[in-house]
Amino acid sequence: MNSKPMTRRLARAGALLSALWLAACGSNPTAPIAGTVPGQLSKATANPAEASGPRPSPSRAATARDYRRDAARHIYAANRSRIYAGKLPPLLYAVGTLQVNLDAGGKVLSMHWLRAPTHAPDAIAETERMVLQASPFPAATQLGKVTWTDTWLWDDEGHFQLDTLSEGQQVGD
Repeated sequence: MNSKPMTRRLARAGALLSALWLAACGSNPTAPIAGTVPGQLSKATANPAEASGPRPSPSRAATARDYRRDAARHIYAANRSRIYAGKLPPLLYAVGTLQVNLDAGGKVLSMHWLRAPTHAPDAIAETERMVLQASPFPAATQLGKVTWTDTWLWDDEGHFQLDTLSEGQQVGD
């Protein structure tokens, strides 16, 4: 009787079981953190205690460009105390452009920074937290899924404006 095939089968089975055991026990550093979405640079999550009120009115926007205004107004309504009133100062603390992918119901599916203010990780985290906290966004009834892209303009005291609704910037001396 030849025991080599049996030994090989047992070795393969042992290797497979070891791999499965290690996979089950190990942590996956690429697995998303609960409450986050793909594409985030921070570990920011929405705070259930600050959950926004009633579902927003649906958007009647016919294009993603038109939808920007509805999404920006939604962010402003949820963060009134954080909006910079008036023209922004000539030097800003952080400027970042974020793409947010939304499902047909306005739920955030993912985020993608086109221009991340990497020198200001606090601005990145706060932007991502506000986006997650504001979900669901107005449902884009004519578009279904939609990608909302906007530029976030931050001052050094933690106030912001979105480029879509910006009041402009003061002219420096």
